Amino acid sequence: MEILTTLGASISVGTLVNAGISLFLVLFGGTMSGLTLGLMSLDLVEMEVLQRSGTPTEQKQAAVIFPVVKKQHQLLVTLLLCNAIAMEALPLFLDEIFNPVVAIILSVTFVLIFGEIIPQAICSRYGLAIGANLAWLVRILMIICFPVSYPVGKLLDLILGHNDAGLFRRAQLKALVSIHGKEEGKGGELTHDETTIISGALDLTLKAVAEAMTPIESTFSLDVDSKLDWEALGRILATGHSRVPVYSGNPKNITGLLLVKSLLTVRAEAETPVSAVSIRRIPRVPADTPLYDILNEFQKGQSHMAAVVRQSAITKPAAANRISRLADESTFTVSVDDETKEIDVRVEIPKDGSNIGKLDDELTQQTEPKPPSTEVSDDLEEGEVIGIITLEDVIEELLQEEIVDETDEYVDVHKRIRVAAAVSLVQPARSLSAARLLSISRNARHAQSQKYVRDSSSKPDKPVKRSSSLTQPLLDKR
Repeated sequence: MEILTTLGASISVGTLVNAGISLFLVLFGGTMSGLTLGLMSLDLVEMEVLQRSGTPTEQKQAAVIFPVVKKQHQLLVTLLLCNAIAMEALPLFLDEIFNPVVAIILSVTFVLIFGEIIPQAICSRYGLAIGANLAWLVRILMIICFPVSYPVGKLLDLILGHNDAGLFRRAQLKALVSIHGKEEGKGGELTHDETTIISGALDLTLKAVAEAMTPIESTFSLDVDSKLDWEALGRILATGHSRVPVYSGNPKNITGLLLVKSLLTVRAEAETPVSAVSIRRIPRVPADTPLYDILNEFQKGQSHMAAVVRQSAITKPAAANRISRLADESTFTVSVDDETKEIDVRVEIPKDGSNIGKLDDELTQQTEPKPPSTEVSDDLEEGEVIGIITLEDVIEELLQEEIVDETDEYVDVHKRIRVAAAVSLVQPARSLSAARLLSISRNARHAQSQKYVRDSSSKPDKPVKRSSSLTQPLLDKR
């Protein structure tokens, strides 16, 4: 049966059928090729991100396509199998229409342009939308190809392993955040402060307390035996701190901290000892404590300041501890890491020897090495304080910027970098305040030495009021 065209040529129905099948195979093969590139390039982590934070359209598309993409090896075998069937069958139908040479040329051309280049270019750009719209077709093909695709996919899972979610490492996350910053010029929306804070939060778990603390040599502290006179209160006011560490004897022997606001009721003339004021307990932390751990401790509200202690390693390996006991002597030889030390101990051994077994068990229990305990309170109490860390220090590490308030003299205490405005503004005001306090202190002492007291019989018109606080002399002068 032949069909006449407008040009008078006749075309058989078989030719039209072969042409239609060839066109279908080209489109079908191109669709499979495009879906292979588009779906296999979708990452599982990206799908989860889109489901949680994408636009409503992206969330729906990701939810539809995620179950299909999750079976990556089975999906890959299905798409490649369908694409291979279409591409291999195309020359057979083209050969029924044209001679073999023309069939080969047309087959290569159609496969290259309409079966590879155009579909892959489109699907690589709109892979999510196209994959979501054709998810029904992919599911049908996976069911049809199940006898072949499922075993081969499982075999690939056993050999190559499951293609788990490609999570980023910490350094990769930092680089990813940095790329999304506006400063990179790649269209990112994150500001410099946002990228800095995110990077600081990622680095905070890798930093220890020793990296953020203020050395004890640079810390202002008070002796517990000192007195809160005019000079001491003037120095406390000049520092501008809200908490002052208190030590006993040695500045490295921090025993507590003093809240400056608790000094509001302290009279300078009384020269109250520091020990008589309420001294709060200061936590002690090892120098290698992660900053996140100390931040969690500060969040409990017990204290926003902690003493950093250098803790020495005391625990030795069990295999290195060898203790030999001499039954007829009161001296034990202890060998630790090839170092022999003698320890004199008193051992009471009954003459009848009835408790020898019990004594041997006790010595064995005492000499057996114990696993290192997480409780380090005893070692910390005896350890040497090497610095002070506050909540502000941790926040500075998080922000990766120094927090400078009105009383700060240095931007970086470690490098002794002064505040730009401190030299011209803060320091003169602070020295003036200290000088004023010292002047008031001298005047008050001079008045006390003169013992100037008005005669009660004179009945003055205006009674004299004694200053009972640090700021009262300034108010009286006004």
